[in-house]
Amino acid sequence: MIDLDLRSCELCPRLCRVNREEKPGACGCSARLLAARAALHFGEEPCISGTEGSGTVFFSGCNLHCVFCQNHKISRERYGKALTAVRLADIFRELEAKGANNINLVTPTPWVTEIVKALELYRPTVPVLYNTSGYERVEVLRELEGLVDVWLPDYKYADSALAARFSGAADYPAVARAALQEMYRQSGNLTLNKEGKAVRGVMIRHLVLPLHLKNSFAVLDDIAALFGTEQYVSLMFQYTPFVKTRFPELNRALTGRERARAEAYFLQCGFRNGYIQEADSKGSRFLPDFNLEGI
Repeated sequence: MIDLDLRSCELCPRLCRVNREEKPGACGCSARLLAARAALHFGEEPCISGTEGSGTVFFSGCNLHCVFCQNHKISRERYGKALTAVRLADIFRELEAKGANNINLVTPTPWVTEIVKALELYRPTVPVLYNTSGYERVEVLRELEGLVDVWLPDYKYADSALAARFSGAADYPAVARAALQEMYRQSGNLTLNKEGKAVRGVMIRHLVLPLHLKNSFAVLDDIAALFGTEQYVSLMFQYTPFVKTRFPELNRALTGRERARAEAYFLQCGFRNGYIQEADSKGSRFLPDFNLEGI
């Protein structure tokens, strides 16, 4: 077991060891749990949202700092409201009462300590989802064994230079691969029930970035090599330049040709399970309103 104490924080691979009770860590978060929305969400994959919606808790703050973040209002600006672990457990109950297919924890990494406390106070009767950037410590993931049913990690970069350039994390590829393997060890490939809803396992997401198809191809190659072509993969085309960056290629959406090439490579790899996002997915369609609903 490792220490989840926030007085010398080691929750993420940055290992800042900051006393978050006194000042923010590398994630920009103090010890006070922050969240920006807790509501039924219909913008996930069909096996996650279903018709009832995913009981999604959007936490504030993030340890990865992607310059192109689609949820920058909460990840970079850390907009949100302070919660206790007791209130978070109550939120899980409330989402279940609304008919949620699952409890979907979005960007949970800075808040693992409080999330564990909440899950010890109340264990949902629906699957618990860990929705993450993939930049995770294996040691921390082991502390979540038995608490998380479905893992929804991103695999953003197979290219270390690109990870350093856009997220300040040159170690991302190695860290993410190890994290994905630990998630897979705990839960295996995604399992759906007879209604087509995710109940256990891993589904890997990849957001295709403009001008960086080689990275996407390498990510897909890695997934196939590590887990085989039966692995559930969600290929995402929703990239939208909500925030202007200093990188010109990121200040535009994907072209039709880029989408077509990424989709063709996905199929060429032979993946049999998963999702390819529709071409018209860019824009705010999949971006919820962070208005403190349900908090």
